[in-house]
Amino acid sequence: MKVLVGLSGGVDSAVAAYLMKKAGCDVIAATMSIWDKERPFSALSGGRGCFSLHEEKDIESAREICKILEIPYFVIDCAAAYKRIVLENFKNEYKSGRTPNPCILCNAAIKFRAFPDAAKQAGLDFDKFVTGHYARIVFEKETNLFRLLKGTDLKKDQSYFLYRLNQEQLAHTLLPLGDKTKAQIRQTALDAGLPVGNKPDSQDFYTGDLNDILQFPAKPGHFVTKDGKILGMHLGFWNYTVGQRKGLGISAEKPLYVLGFDKEKNNVIVGFEDQNVCHGLTASMLNWTSGKALTRPVRLTAKIRSAQTPVSATAAVSGPDEIKVDFETPQRGIACGQSVVLYDEQLVIGGGIIRSVF
Repeated sequence: MKVLVGLSGGVDSAVAAYLMKKAGCDVIAATMSIWDKERPFSALSGGRGCFSLHEEKDIESAREICKILEIPYFVIDCAAAYKRIVLENFKNEYKSGRTPNPCILCNAAIKFRAFPDAAKQAGLDFDKFVTGHYARIVFEKETNLFRLLKGTDLKKDQSYFLYRLNQEQLAHTLLPLGDKTKAQIRQTALDAGLPVGNKPDSQDFYTGDLNDILQFPAKPGHFVTKDGKILGMHLGFWNYTVGQRKGLGISAEKPLYVLGFDKEKNNVIVGFEDQNVCHGLTASMLNWTSGKALTRPVRLTAKIRSAQTPVSATAAVSGPDEIKVDFETPQRGIACGQSVVLYDEQLVIGGGIIRSVF
């Protein structure tokens, strides 16, 4: 089997390439280049993100890994597609008072679509696309469907970030790390002589000042309570996220949390912890990994952020391209623009973009 491994320069994708070669596959590797070299970034952080000034160093690391593994290596330019799809969506969502998750959009539209498509257009020949994600794909003979499952290492499970993959993408993807733990992967890298065995993981989408990407001019506004009391000033509601507690720069008898936004007035609505709770949500822009939507209300578990332990809920289709999710226990800090992902134990059912909370 001929496989293309998406190589980031980190330990996970390096071990994925090693395991595929060890399994006897004909392996080639490539890195997708997404860094915007033309845009001035004024507040670059020393941290490591997926969208990062460190991309050239990561490419050097990936090239070194391929020399050790004796496999061909390529760099595929996906910067234009990334800017058009991911960064523009990021800006538009923040401008609308929502908090997007760019990694989810990137996986569905860039990493698992534009990237392998561009690799094929560049003349690379492969049957399957391989990544170092901690999730599993299985083929279910009874239904003739590919199923997306949580990774065995629940502390590293990345199925939340992959819920928007469709049947075609799942059919052409291999995830060789899905049944392994992070500790096993690091040890495999060290045993294989790969220099990234102890390399730190990427921290986030981007670790600098988000205004490097948003490029919105400062606009004075107010921190207000739900009843309209003004508590302080800020320079733009887009600098904050729902559920945020630190960095508000206002004092009160108890910690304050961001509850929401009035984007028309440029106000950030804040309140105490007991006000930062919701009982349910609606979501749209749905994706069902099986290709089949829910037909009746279903009790299942749901995640509203990647690091969350799934919580009990009931989900039901509530309109065209809309679901309503009622949580068994109140949830804190649900942010519109983020994703809700639905699970049946280990199985990813699907999910959507959060549009409202109640």
